[in-house]
Amino acid sequence: MAAPFVALGPSGVAIRTRLKHLSPGDEKVLRLVGGHLGSLASRDLAVRCRDGLEHTTDTWAARKRELTAESSSRWAGSITKATHDQWALARRGQLAHVQGLEAGVRTIAHRLSLPVGEKGTKRAPGGYRSKQEWFTKTRRLHLLNDRLEQAQADREAGRVHVVRGGKRLARTRHNLDAAGLTETQWRQRWEAERWFLQADGESGKRYGNETIRVSPDGEVSIRLPAPLAEYANAPHGRYVLAGRVGFPHRGAEWADRVAANRAVAYRIHYDVLRDRWYLTASWQIPPAQTIPLTAALAHGVIAVDTNTDHLAAWRLDTCGNPIGNPRRFSYDLAGTSGHRDAQVRHALTRLLNWAKSCGVKAIAVEDLDFTAEKTREKHGRKKRFRQLISGMPTGRLRVRLTSMADQTDIAVIAVDPAYTSRWGAQHWQKPLTSTTRKTTRH
Repeated sequence: MAAPFVALGPSGVAIRTRLKHLSPGDEKVLRLVGGHLGSLASRDLAVRCRDGLEHTTDTWAARKRELTAESSSRWAGSITKATHDQWALARRGQLAHVQGLEAGVRTIAHRLSLPVGEKGTKRAPGGYRSKQEWFTKTRRLHLLNDRLEQAQADREAGRVHVVRGGKRLARTRHNLDAAGLTETQWRQRWEAERWFLQADGESGKRYGNETIRVSPDGEVSIRLPAPLAEYANAPHGRYVLAGRVGFPHRGAEWADRVAANRAVAYRIHYDVLRDRWYLTASWQIPPAQTIPLTAALAHGVIAVDTNTDHLAAWRLDTCGNPIGNPRRFSYDLAGTSGHRDAQVRHALTRLLNWAKSCGVKAIAVEDLDFTAEKTREKHGRKKRFRQLISGMPTGRLRVRLTSMADQTDIAVIAVDPAYTSRWGAQHWQKPLTSTTRKTTRH
């Protein structure tokens, strides 16, 4: 089993607030700026994708000079940086796609090489159940090989496929009835997702950002691109919004950075469904220095097992023996992404509050990664199992837990998942089971 380790804390902060009391003129200017910069971002992304692996610092500088004439130098810098981040993200996704196809090809080839009906083991699947399934999988093997060749050719050529606004929303255009949208509603969402209203921070500049500036008293002003300078209502080509903003969460920390002119990045986002405008502020923080594993375990630990609908937790002493009764923190992952995220946050809040009341300094959680476990080639007909592991919020929970635990001075220890399944079944399930309490291997 892999050795446990203390996870690193967060390296950045992002807080969001709503832009209230906007006048019709404010909304018009935001839409014009977002649409204009969005068109520039789309054009820049297309140029970057055409450059592929031939991209150099000279081509980057040329793109930035071209964008500067139609916006400003800082807007151009934000657009080109966002373009490079998007291209790099597409490359990482492309690599993951290639690795998934390779794993599928290996699995099918292995199972086809076995006699029909041969049983598998815990570490390797067996042969296919029938000759019909065996024949169907031979055809799928050819299909996956063709896809793999195309994906590998794209990767070697530096060719990526990116959709500004999202592939899912683009495909929704062809299924409006199933999505319950009209063409006008879809168009509004599509345009809003393709707007560009984000600016990188810059230390030493006034309030930490020259492009989207938020003063300590909540005044929001935007540096207008050159073609929209006629809409300025403040000196130096700036537009000041009518409403004031405030950050309820970590507002004091934000105010300290703004007062000291430290870099703060901002993003303005329009939620079409709610008809609301939001402002997100973000900045980098030095990752907190992790404490030694022995120090984290000095007062015991809260051991957590992740499940599809709840977190199972038990307090352990310094020797690893359970203390008291286990706890269960439920969440519901049905519904929208916002609802799911809120459910995870609520469960983690209750978990951290219990850990603080117990006086422990660390939470031990499984270091789960189901990337290689979700393929249908590996588990075949086990559709329920694939749905089970796909529904577990491993990535979202890991990010949320490290961020929230950092604010409560509680360390997060990542352990091998075998501790809650194989190790638990071998050593703990039987002694912890009684006539009044049933204990599973989890």
